[in-house]
Amino acid sequence: MPLPAPHPCSAEANLQAAVGLLLELQRQGLRRLVLCPGSRSAPLALAAGLLAERGLDLYCGVDERSAAFLALGLSRGDGIPAALVTTSGTAVANLLPAVVEADFGAIPLLVLSADRPSRLKDCGANQTVNQETFLATSCRSFLQGDSRGLAAMDAGGLQDLARQAWSAALASPWGPVHCNLPFEEPLHAPAESLSRLQSELASLAFEDVHGDHAVAEPEVPLPLLDFERPGVVVAGPWRGSAEALPGFAAAVIALQQRTGWPVFADVLSGLRGWPGLECINSYDLLLADGHRLPPSPQLLRLGPVPASRRLQGWIQQCDGPQVLVSEGDPRNLDALGSATARWSMGLASWWQQLSEVQRQGCPSSEAQRWRNLWLAADQRVQWRLDAELAGSSPSEPALARCLSRLLPADWGLMLASSSPVRDWESFSAADAPRRRTYGFRGASGIDGTLSIAAGLACSTGPTLLMSGDLALLHDANGWLWHQQLQARGARLTVVMIDNGGGGIFEQLPIRPALDFERLFAMPQALDHQRWAAGYGIPSRDVTSLEALPESLSWAQEHTLSLLVLRTDRQADAALRQALRRTMVQLAIS
Repeated sequence: MPLPAPHPCSAEANLQAAVGLLLELQRQGLRRLVLCPGSRSAPLALAAGLLAERGLDLYCGVDERSAAFLALGLSRGDGIPAALVTTSGTAVANLLPAVVEADFGAIPLLVLSADRPSRLKDCGANQTVNQETFLATSCRSFLQGDSRGLAAMDAGGLQDLARQAWSAALASPWGPVHCNLPFEEPLHAPAESLSRLQSELASLAFEDVHGDHAVAEPEVPLPLLDFERPGVVVAGPWRGSAEALPGFAAAVIALQQRTGWPVFADVLSGLRGWPGLECINSYDLLLADGHRLPPSPQLLRLGPVPASRRLQGWIQQCDGPQVLVSEGDPRNLDALGSATARWSMGLASWWQQLSEVQRQGCPSSEAQRWRNLWLAADQRVQWRLDAELAGSSPSEPALARCLSRLLPADWGLMLASSSPVRDWESFSAADAPRRRTYGFRGASGIDGTLSIAAGLACSTGPTLLMSGDLALLHDANGWLWHQQLQARGARLTVVMIDNGGGGIFEQLPIRPALDFERLFAMPQALDHQRWAAGYGIPSRDVTSLEALPESLSWAQEHTLSLLVLRTDRQADAALRQALRRTMVQLAIS
């Protein structure tokens, strides 16, 4: 059976359709686009190049998997969806890890994949696969261009497609949207078509349109917590926009001033070090496996549950009311199954819907005593950590504590999954300054660690990434973003903990397993500095914590640099256990 006739289009019509789609996305608020190479996606690539002359910030990368994570970091920084353009075929499959993290982490992201027209599907045509389904389970919406080819769509249809995609990415909860865009050949527009479009775009008035996006209704009417009794606020990782964080923090402060409740602030909550807020930073160390501390009479839980298993166990012991508030995410975030009520419209909205009488007043004497017990225990732990880790040989807990004080407050911090984010959670200093802190605990993978950090550095400012050796190796092509950072004046410093393999597994009770090194730790015989040098990245060995200040100063003079600090993962695991045994003795009796 012969194939259906192709839609009669021209290369210029394909280019005009691609320009129309991207131009409408730019009007909706698109600022940044990450482009991967390909032939089927040529109209989108040329359109992106044309719109780069109209303010679109264009990033170009050869590795689709790494590019997807760069786009993820760009989007996470300010909450504005970045677009990612790929060609057809397995290029789309490479996006899945980043799209999964965008889904679970509520990060807006636009995937624009080029494809063959429907007439070439299911007939053995080269590089034609079922890419429509690759990302389906993780996307908020799947949108398809005209199956005959994008050039078959009129201007109104292209605008509607762009508006639907933008709106879906920013609807509650934020997340990834996949636009699959078929293109019929011919694909490559001649130079005269490009020149003509350049002239037309140069004379086109540009209007930036930002629509309002619906916020989901709360799941159930919210019962009141008793502000006259003791309670605890548990703040999980922040998943709202950077612009919304100050309002969120102001609501937490107002609540604490009214109730006196201590705040257990996850390291990714954005609240640690916030002026006017008293946080209990040591809760993970105070809550031993035996849970000697009394459960709270009531809880206000903010966002996803923190990763601390000790805290999770303690929350489940609290049999009083538990109100779970999310920032515009109506999905079920109650992994512990203990919440008695949920509100998805954000803490500031929840606080404002209370009556003025409920919001006014001072903490009761009972609540004051409760808070003071927690604050005193937290201070004892902080003093003891300083004593135990002062002057110690390089270790992961000591590095987290030292670096939390050394890193300038205007530098952002990204913590890789596995050990770095856990060590910063437990051992960073309570008197460290407030700073932008990021981790990607939606799916908690180590995929794309370096590329995400590069995206954050470009969208938010100077950034330090703290990572283990395997997580960094997992995203080796992330070093290729060096030139993109340099072109934008961005800076990223990478502190790599070289402990010879998967240090997180040393903290699990599996060391006696048969051939632990081979089956779990998997150390790699690699000179990390020579590896970085192959990408043109300057690096330094940091032999002691005393050398860290000077090494940081050196690194921050470079666009992208690597600092390598070697530790003993078995000794670090033993140190963590010893510190936990010591600190729990300082808990409330």
